[in-house]
Amino acid sequence: MSDTPPDRLCNNPASPFYDEAALARGIGIKFKDIERHTVEEYCISEGWVRMAVGKTVDRKGRPLTMKLNGPVEAWFRDDATE
Repeated sequence: MSDTPPDRLCNNPASPFYDEAALARGIGIKFKDIERHTVEEYCISEGWVRMAVGKTVDRKGRPLTMKLNGPVEAWFRDDATE
């Protein structure tokens, strides 16, 4: 696997952008220069993140999300610990 995270990644297994290997390495996300921990999906090239809205869930138990636009940075967390 390369040292750069994928351009688009989602943590929902039903999504076509789900990548278990990348998620297992751990992804760090910085959105608008603030590190975020509630990101459900991101796209670096299009400049958006989809974040959980509070603790609200839909009828299938998935968190409700909101799409926000802005600069996105991503990195693998295992690189930061070494």
